[in-house]
Amino acid sequence: MQRKNLNTLWKHIESNRHLILTGARRTGKTTMLKQLYEKTRARYDNVFFLSLESPHLCMMFDEHPENLYKFVTKPPEIVNDVSEKYYVFIDEIQYLKNPSNFLKYNFDFYNNSVKLIVTGSSAFYIDTKFKDSLAGRKWLFEMLTLDFEEFLDFKGFGDLVDDYKKIAATNNLNNVSYNRLKSLLDEYITFGGYPEVVLSNNIDDKTDILKELTHTYMKRDILEAGIMREEHMHKLLKALAENTGSLLNSNYYAKMLQVSPHTIDNYVYILRKCFHIETVVPYYSNAGKSLRKMNKFYFNDLGFRNSLVNDFRNISERQDKGVLFENYVYRKLKDKLDKETMYFWRTSDGNEVDFIMEDRFLNGNAYEVKFSSKEFSPNKYKLFAKAYPGVKLNCISYDESDISINPFAI
Repeated sequence: MQRKNLNTLWKHIESNRHLILTGARRTGKTTMLKQLYEKTRARYDNVFFLSLESPHLCMMFDEHPENLYKFVTKPPEIVNDVSEKYYVFIDEIQYLKNPSNFLKYNFDFYNNSVKLIVTGSSAFYIDTKFKDSLAGRKWLFEMLTLDFEEFLDFKGFGDLVDDYKKIAATNNLNNVSYNRLKSLLDEYITFGGYPEVVLSNNIDDKTDILKELTHTYMKRDILEAGIMREEHMHKLLKALAENTGSLLNSNYYAKMLQVSPHTIDNYVYILRKCFHIETVVPYYSNAGKSLRKMNKFYFNDLGFRNSLVNDFRNISERQDKGVLFENYVYRKLKDKLDKETMYFWRTSDGNEVDFIMEDRFLNGNAYEVKFSSKEFSPNKYKLFAKAYPGVKLNCISYDESDISINPFAI
């Protein structure tokens, strides 16, 4: 099985910059690295693979970056005259005490002859241990769980991808594959996109894997982040799961956990850097005003979120179906478009639009998410339309009607 990122990474294989692949645990980074390694080895001669799960390698590389060449072939001294690159793949770079120094050294001394392709388990480690920004020395790629198109491929329904793309492009609900795709979407919304969960065909196994993933996250990411009160993070995660799509009010969660708002902000920072949740900023023509308002938050994987609330029923049977569908739309928009251009709109008197994707200043598309299109009334959004005439408002609903677009057509 191959992720979309593989082709993207391959396009950068011959550039001088290092490649850094980061993302949540168990999203397939090591598998991706090995696939890219095999692809590179099939074309070039000097290709090497190392894993920093080895304490000995970590110790040596921490001692001095030059020690890399005790384990891989060192290029000729006159590096600028080298016609062939040396490709070194390193898994789990975050285990080094100073990974940025290691990468910077090898770029500054060997960038014309040595290319490093590395993985790091989460952006939290990349953030805190990368003392240098490595500006101009790296390409950084983030790897989330499977998007819906990859989900279809991993499930063995690659033959439906073309129909899925046609429905998404045309909003044509008469496509013969629509009902099959809708059924698969229900599974995706319930169990998410972790590769090992998707590849399991047994519902009980999917549930067990997700619960184990959640437990592993609690034991590894949280403890390695230096959090002493594991129960606080567990309670916060559960509370966030139950309030998905709401405003991220640090004071509210601080009172709930009986900790300071600063502690909540720190926990949220870690959750974001470990790719479990993400925030969306409010939309205002005055950028300064936007920065002073609270953000909304969503989970990057719905299976992970559903494990936290311990509910794996079909979306149509659930009280939180509206929240689930809204989170699905968030993830789909994030996969398709630049997250930095995603916003939401809300006024103090209750007017709201779920997502705004800005193409250029005060121009773009807005999406109001409804589980049923019957809940959508265009008259409720006259204030938004008047304030932002350059932003086209769309309704996207789980069901389909002549006033909404279907779940695939974003």
